Amino acid sequence: MDTDWLEDFLAILDSGGFSRAAEVRHVTQSALSRRIRSLEDWVGAPLFNRTTQSVTLSPAGEAFRVTAEETLRRLAVGRVEAMERAQDDSGILRFASTNALSLVFFPVWLRRVEATLPFHANIQLVASHMEACERIMMHGEAQFLLCHYHPAASTALSAGQFRSLKIGSDVLMPVSAPQSGADDEPLYALPGQPDAPLPYLSYRSESGMGRIVSTVRNASRLKAWLKPTFTSHLAKLLVTMALERRGMAWLPQSLIGEYRDSGALVRAGDTDWDVPIEIHIFRAVPRQSPMAEKLWAHLQEHSQMS
Repeated sequence: MDTDWLEDFLAILDSGGFSRAAEVRHVTQSALSRRIRSLEDWVGAPLFNRTTQSVTLSPAGEAFRVTAEETLRRLAVGRVEAMERAQDDSGILRFASTNALSLVFFPVWLRRVEATLPFHANIQLVASHMEACERIMMHGEAQFLLCHYHPAASTALSAGQFRSLKIGSDVLMPVSAPQSGADDEPLYALPGQPDAPLPYLSYRSESGMGRIVSTVRNASRLKAWLKPTFTSHLAKLLVTMALERRGMAWLPQSLIGEYRDSGALVRAGDTDWDVPIEIHIFRAVPRQSPMAEKLWAHLQEHSQMS
């Protein structure tokens, strides 16, 4: 069995079909199809339900997905650990973080953690949107992930393969630039009107905060009339567009403190419109490097004490 087949299999799931996956894997669609058939022959069952309209996982494919993800992650972790030992570089801790947390929260949190750690480590960080961070974790390319978390919003990091600790709290707050000459009054105030929806600065679907806002808003009893006028996976870019008076947005309090303090951004609705969220650190269930395990034990101990 070729591990490229596993990469192909997961690429189809990530991309939603054979055509896009072939582009991602830099092979022709016919070559990708042949490799998937070889994988299915090896497994002994069809992994996909193929129709002219869509490609979905078969029951066998659903069961095999966990094995494929876990196998590639274990291989990636084992390779990194072997390289670290060969280079006497086992003191590396590799983090992934969503963009919003990497800018403000992560440096402060890391300084606080390091102040009580009984060892020193070389920290490596990659920042991206939540969907990319999930792939990084599932492929074993980072030991830890820092992200916003809400129990109602979905995540690819299943409880059977990953565990997490709460390390902070945040709030997604509806904000807007103020009206000219009225510093405390929002230019765009919730809930809007059916005939005059508010210009809405929204998150793309690959954003973790986008998933959270969408899930909570869909379940909320509060009705808002919104008209999307700008969309991005970057919360920081939505902050900039809000400052430019382009619309209202739900933005993390951790990212907009200075703008709230200066009055450049004001509430677009009362606290009933807030979305309380948590900040979590995730790790894979299988054992990590010795230093990563020491860090996790340290975080567990201090989370129980707080």
